[in-house]
Amino acid sequence: MIENPYERFRHQDLILRDELALDRTLLANERTFLAYLRGGLTLVLAGVTFVHFVSGGALYYLGLALIPLGAAVSVFGAVRFRIMEKRIRVVRRRFRQDPRRL
Repeated sequence: MIENPYERFRHQDLILRDELALDRTLLANERTFLAYLRGGLTLVLAGVTFVHFVSGGALYYLGLALIPLGAAVSVFGAVRFRIMEKRIRVVRRRFRQDPRRL
């Protein structure tokens, strides 16, 4: 098994390609974070709508459950974003120090 998958490529070909790959990964992480926020906000708004317009029954309790679930999804997305951002930063720092050693 190859320890470093970039060893089979020439060093000169990797510089721009890897830098752009890191940029794409960073943007994908941001898009994922925004998707989590959008999903969490949608759940909270659905919950508030059910609580506001339904005066009892299953939909009322579903609305009460959706509000904290939406908040939890948003917090989970924020935590996941920060963890991935730190990992990307470590790889980017290592790449800038020595592009041959990813």
